[in-house]
Amino acid sequence: MKALVINCGSSSLKYQLFDMTDESVLAKGLVERIGLPGSILTHRPGDAKIEIKEEIENHSKAISLVLAALTDKNHGVVKSLNEINCVGHRVVHGGEAFSGSVAITPAVMEALKVNIELAPLHNPPNILGIEACTQLMPGVPQVGVFDTAFHQTMPAEAYIYALPYEYYEKYKVRRYGFHGTSHRFVTQRALAMLGKPDAKIVTCHLGNGASLAAVKAGKCIDTSMGLTPLEGLVMGTRSGDIDPAIIEFIMNKENLTIGQMSNVLNKKSGVLGISGVSSDFRDIEGAAEEGNKRAQLALDRFAYVVKKYIGSYVAAMDGVDAIVFTAGLGENSASMREKICSGLTFLGIELDPAKNSIRGQEIQISTPDSKTKVLVIPTNEELMIARDTVEITKK
Repeated sequence: MKALVINCGSSSLKYQLFDMTDESVLAKGLVERIGLPGSILTHRPGDAKIEIKEEIENHSKAISLVLAALTDKNHGVVKSLNEINCVGHRVVHGGEAFSGSVAITPAVMEALKVNIELAPLHNPPNILGIEACTQLMPGVPQVGVFDTAFHQTMPAEAYIYALPYEYYEKYKVRRYGFHGTSHRFVTQRALAMLGKPDAKIVTCHLGNGASLAAVKAGKCIDTSMGLTPLEGLVMGTRSGDIDPAIIEFIMNKENLTIGQMSNVLNKKSGVLGISGVSSDFRDIEGAAEEGNKRAQLALDRFAYVVKKYIGSYVAAMDGVDAIVFTAGLGENSASMREKICSGLTFLGIELDPAKNSIRGQEIQISTPDSKTKVLVIPTNEELMIARDTVEITKK
């Protein structure tokens, strides 16, 4: 069975085609600058790289180009679209309506449209991708896989905000959490590595966007992102947790509109805001090594907040068996993993320096004597989406 995975952004589209008999990737690619000048499709069948430059005015055109690339006689990987058995779509926000992946139906599409107000930047392109695939591949099962779904097992005391309750009743203002597909993938791998299905785990998805989840026996009981992906950890360009009164204070001082203030919090803050160097941790680590004090402060603040969240989740779960690092920074920065773990000696953590220096591999980086295990597990959200898509298609 072959499964196509689609991830639509506002002006980009990522895709992977899997052969699910062995979960191998037949082809993957990226469409950039949809609806903008200079649009391009980069198609990678195996180790090859094909660039297709033409005007791509909308998501429907982008997907038609992707399907043409996949079936092309020179650089395609299937003879016809009939070989693609199902399509899985990443959908950012499922609200309270979806606690798992679902087959796309007219009723599901209506529910997705209702949730647009919860994710106005992300859900509309997700919906466009589903509509385009449905039109271009009639009769092929389409499945929606939600970033928020894994976190729907949180108890009410974890997701409710201390605001007038009517805002939850009227507008569904609550914690939802994101990166759920990634947290679920690494949780499943961690439970298999530990051989303990009831394990208590803190999963750390650390990249430009970053979030933690407290996972007990495979179910999420808390997570750091909130109604939107702005809450929680310090991130590449997002502030994470701040005193809400700062917003009005800065708006008055700088004479900013709500939209401008939102841009500050989402695009100009985080480690970029503190360091003044970059939102890329590699650049910041380089600057810190050269003596840039603000760059060092950005790294220190990031590690401190991650450490603080880990401690709070250990308390919420009344213990912890393992801490898992994943995503770009979590998988590749030995120095950041060491910095975070160095202040968690009360958990009996002992890192193996040689194993910690290994980049981007699935590995236990704590010593055999470490009371709490520390794992690095490369995430694979696309494979998780493909697995869900096949499972639902077979029902």
